[in-house]
Amino acid sequence: MVDTNISVSAIMNAAGSPRQLLRLCLEGQMVPLTGNALYNEYEAVLARPALFENRPVSMKEIETLFDAFMSVCVWTPVYFLLRPNLPDEADNHLLELAVAGNARAIATANKRDLSGGQLHFPDIAVGTASEILELKEMDEWRR
Repeated sequence: MVDTNISVSAIMNAAGSPRQLLRLCLEGQMVPLTGNALYNEYEAVLARPALFENRPVSMKEIETLFDAFMSVCVWTPVYFLLRPNLPDEADNHLLELAVAGNARAIATANKRDLSGGQLHFPDIAVGTASEILELKEMDEWRR
């Protein structure tokens, strides 16, 4: 799974790990999940023109990238609420989606908050884009 903050970082920095992770998803080497809550979060954040001011990409290019990314995502319905009780309530949907889709990992810049809940899921790696790329490279997926 790819958290919204990783997608935004990929747009803002052409040379970073988030961009590389997004590229691997678009090339079919990694399969990201999405669902209602994450999709809505992506749309809301990527529609903020002020966030992308002074960046070399237009809103049209961001829309095109978002459409391409969504085309490789596996739509995953979440039929239950686990309520992992993360420090930021708004992040609970990420773990719920990961469990529902049997995800191997969540790539996020918000690693501490996603690891601090009352429910723990040791089979789901939570890491930064570079950490998830290292796991993929070493083939250390936990499934």
